[in-house]
Amino acid sequence: MRSFVNIDPAKLPGNPIERIGTDWMLITAGTPERFNTMTASWGAMGVMWFKPACFCFIRPQRYTFEFMEQHEAYTLSFFSGEYRPQLNLCGSRSGREIDKAAECGFTPRAAENGSVFFDEARLVIECRKMYFQDLDPKGFLNPAIAECYPQNDYHRMYIGEITRTAVEKEYLASLLYSENP
Repeated sequence: MRSFVNIDPAKLPGNPIERIGTDWMLITAGTPERFNTMTASWGAMGVMWFKPACFCFIRPQRYTFEFMEQHEAYTLSFFSGEYRPQLNLCGSRSGREIDKAAECGFTPRAAENGSVFFDEARLVIECRKMYFQDLDPKGFLNPAIAECYPQNDYHRMYIGEITRTAVEKEYLASLLYSENP
């Protein structure tokens, strides 16, 4: 089992736009006994209602959506580039059909918030839901956005308070060194 260090989310090194949009993440909801995970490359980090927060978006037909609806807590797990094939699998296959964690060789761990993260991750953000909102096409100010929804299956946005940010020790050391060589 790898060792993680808790860090204040406001002091998290790195670029969240690159981390979410380019590196991708796994959104995981449920309990250690029963959970599902999915790859995501949409989302945001910031402050909402004076709390550090993450925003994530899930389509209603995704299996993970059921778990997000049933549970208050979820995690965002970020991996190094070597795990790109596993992230592709988690974004293209349904947990209704396969055990994604087993298929990817991921080791599930119980998160402090009651949800699940993976030992192979290098960064884990634990969240507790504060708000949700279904995206409404009437609010799309750029008509090109509608092209993302040819089946009118609009995402649900979840805003979660960040309750814990844990960074794998070696990864944290490499981030700190790269910012202060």
